[in-house]
Formats: sequence, structure tokens, C-alpha cells
Amino acid sequence: MKPTYRKGALGALLDEYERAASELRRVVASLSEEEFTRIVDPRTSDENCRSVQTIRSHVVSAGYGYAAYMRGAFAMTTDRPPKRLLSHREVLEEFEAMLAYTIATLEGRWEMTDETIESTIIPSNWGVIYNLEQMLEHAIVHVLRHRRQIEKFFPKADEPQSPNML
Repeated sequence: MKPTYRKGALGALLDEYERAASELRRVVASLSEEEFTRIVDPRTSDENCRSVQTIRSHVVSAGYGYAAYMRGAFAMTTDRPPKRLLSHREVLEEFEAMLAYTIATLEGRWEMTDETIESTIIPSNWGVIYNLEQMLEHAIVHVLRHRRQIEKFFPKADEPQSPNML
């Protein structure tokens, strides 16, 4: 299937966000329910990184957060769901819903000028001030970092799966 490419800089970033999401989906789809819920890092002080379940729930919640930051910059309403621990099935559904929420946030803005993108300032709760491009880049890399983390916990999870597994 030939990919569809969105227009503009924001379109390119969203295309890459979806690509990163697809890679993470592939890795997690190969895991059993037991592997999904198993505590793989009992020593971490980060509650979001104890199991694939907590990691994926965190990634979904953070994705909604990034979109909410962007919505705030665009003076749009935000209606992100509360953070909660998601089941294996729910995490796939909620991940798709989070991506759709992000797409809806940027719909009609794909071809914003570089100047407008750079001047769209987004202060974060963690003290970093981003522009729109940087916030999207942060969202992409966040997904990639957690995909890598899961691959390290389950080395066979990074092997390509049959199309039925995706």
C-alpha cells in the first residue's frame, strides 16, 4: 500500500508521528498478554516505566497532552481523557484515538508557514518552551524512545510480524 503524504511541514511531521506510532504498534502487537502486563523494571522510580502496560498508557496520555498543548496555542477547546491504566486491547484503541485527536488539532494547518510555526509558542509543564515544530518533534521522539525501551525488554519484539499481527 502506497503511503499518503500530507502537505507542508506540519503534514510531514504528522506523517512521521504516524510512522513512529506504527513501529510501536508492531512491537507491542507481538507481545502476549502476560508480557504486556509483566513488571519488567521493578527498580525504576518512574511508575510510567514498570511494564509495557504502564509505558503504553503513559505514551497515550502524553500524546493527548502534546495535542492539548497545541490546542491551547490555537485557542481550541481540549477534551483529553483522564490518564488511566489501559488494557492491551484498550491501548491500541486509545492510541488510535489519540492520533486522531492530534490530527484534528492540526487539520487545516498543514501548510502553515515556517514563520508561523516558529512563532507558535508552547510552554510545557516541565519548564521547556517549545515552538509548534519542536512540540511535534518531541511527541515523535517520545514514541520512538519508548518503542526502543520495550524492544530492550523484549528483544524478539522488534522482529517484523505478519500483516495479521499489525
